[in-house]
Amino acid sequence: MAYIDAKALAAIDPRAFQQTDPFPWVNPAGFLSADGFARLVANLPDVSRFTSAIDYTRQRKYGQQNHDRYVLEYLDGMELPAPWQEFIDELRGDAYRSFIARLLGHRHFRFRFHWHYTPRACSVSPHCDSRTKLGSHIFYLNTRDNWDPAWGGETIVLDDHGRFAVDSSPGFEDFDASWTAETMDNRSLIFGRRGNSWHGVRAIECPEGQLRKVFIVVFEDYRRSRMLVKRLNRLFKGKPLVSEKELGMY
Repeated sequence: MAYIDAKALAAIDPRAFQQTDPFPWVNPAGFLSADGFARLVANLPDVSRFTSAIDYTRQRKYGQQNHDRYVLEYLDGMELPAPWQEFIDELRGDAYRSFIARLLGHRHFRFRFHWHYTPRACSVSPHCDSRTKLGSHIFYLNTRDNWDPAWGGETIVLDDHGRFAVDSSPGFEDFDASWTAETMDNRSLIFGRRGNSWHGVRAIECPEGQLRKVFIVVFEDYRRSRMLVKRLNRLFKGKPLVSEKELGMY
């Protein structure tokens, strides 16, 4: 079966995407087929397989608050419920890859895939993604059967009108404007990175035992000439030629 709804994909206009303020983003409904979304939600990986990145005392670089969550990175050959492997295979296919190339106006990229589950009181502090990341596609996997929208979990798109350096740590209240993504019942968020691509998630207020669940496709800049230079430098320094992150690029 096809997980991506072809009509929903075709309805997203690359030109309109690129012209969206304060940076390219779109929050489509029904990007996945109803049956496909239901199968994925019913077969989510169990949190026991995830690595904890929760540390309330840790700071990210630039003094930003830690992004506390449980993380599962996709690697070829890992054990997965069949619907999830089918979906990832579809994402790695020509149709989705060509769609993302049109949206970004960029052909030289590879995908990474990971799941994030986030418990009560955790947040994603305002930040801009690294320069090697061209953007992301976040699939929200909570439904009204297991999540109350009042608990939060929405990605907030933030506009500073260019006031903040990317190596700073502003709070949500410091931005001039914000937009809140819809996340319930088969919504997703696609965005492209620019210098001012600030975004975050406010602290989640769900009951103990509940988890905000997302699956993220990351678009990593990948140019063979640059990668060759990186690997030659690693060889010279006696480091592994392929980084852990690069092992998960497809």
